Amino acid sequence: YKYRYYNISKKKKGYSGTSVWSKIEPLSVTYDMGGILNISKKKQDELDMEGRVITVEYDDFFLINVYTPNSGAALERLSYRIDFWDIAFTEYIKKMQEKKSVIVTGDLNCAHHEIDIHSPKTNLRSSGFTIEERNSFTSILEKSQLIDTYRYLNPQTKKYTYWSYYHNSRSKNKGWRIDYFLVSPLLMKDIKKSEIINEQFGSDHCPIELTINLD
Repeated sequence: YKYRYYNISKKKKGYSGTSVWSKIEPLSVTYDMGGILNISKKKQDELDMEGRVITVEYDDFFLINVYTPNSGAALERLSYRIDFWDIAFTEYIKKMQEKKSVIVTGDLNCAHHEIDIHSPKTNLRSSGFTIEERNSFTSILEKSQLIDTYRYLNPQTKKYTYWSYYHNSRSKNKGWRIDYFLVSPLLMKDIKKSEIINEQFGSDHCPIELTINLD
């Protein structure tokens, strides 16, 4: 992967960040999203301080790589997440879609539906599965018209992309599906596969894969 791009947290070393590795040189690379939104400098700095977005442009789409903020174990960042970040991110996606289709990928820190988490009834106030976060995730999809490729192609399949390091969660398959490929509708006809590679170990997350044919 000759072309590598990194965005890191300016707030705290090792706290958060994103990267894109590509075999194809992109047309452009954009870090963060605040500069594109009509917000104050203070809010722009708050939005972009943690290195959570990289956007690379190709001929047919923008690839937006995102690491959505976690609401915290005590939900101390829930309001920041749903009342600020998710709203800003939705507007960012819509602005990019004015130019061309988008593929959004990364850790979106939300298990959208009950099928996307191992124990929905006992996690209703767990960060990443609160009704507030799930409703906000629905709002992102609806307002930006994005399609969850894995769930679209696999409507009944239970597969997870993240397992806590605690309580042998991976071996018991007590997981969450919080990593996604979301695409603009015009791209859906070109999607061949959207897969979760859950046999791959080495992290508390596993890889996800999207196969798209734009020839």
